[in-house]
Amino acid sequence: MTIQPAKLRDPAVRAFVNAVNAHDREGFLALLAPDATMSDDGSDRDLADWIDREIFSSHGHIDVDNESRGGRALVARYRNDTWGEMNTRWSFTMDEEGRITHFETGQA
Repeated sequence: MTIQPAKLRDPAVRAFVNAVNAHDREGFLALLAPDATMSDDGSDRDLADWIDREIFSSHGHIDVDNESRGGRALVARYRNDTWGEMNTRWSFTMDEEGRITHFETGQA
């Protein structure tokens, strides 16, 4: 059963999912700390390149199935025009101001 984004517990993660699903690159970037990083399947990636390729140019969409760690870890069905739909996991680290400093994703 999908969790509606408005019901996600962590406000930054909720905004992250909403920005991805709305294809709002500017809103997405506003959620990140200036030195934010990310990794995909355990490998560090260039954040700007990855989000453009895997989210915004390929119409990424997240449907959350489960959340844990106070809403900072998700299991979700992710789809985009490049890879189709896959089961994924997402994990988020925040700074004191609630901005995302690191996120990790990969196959669930």
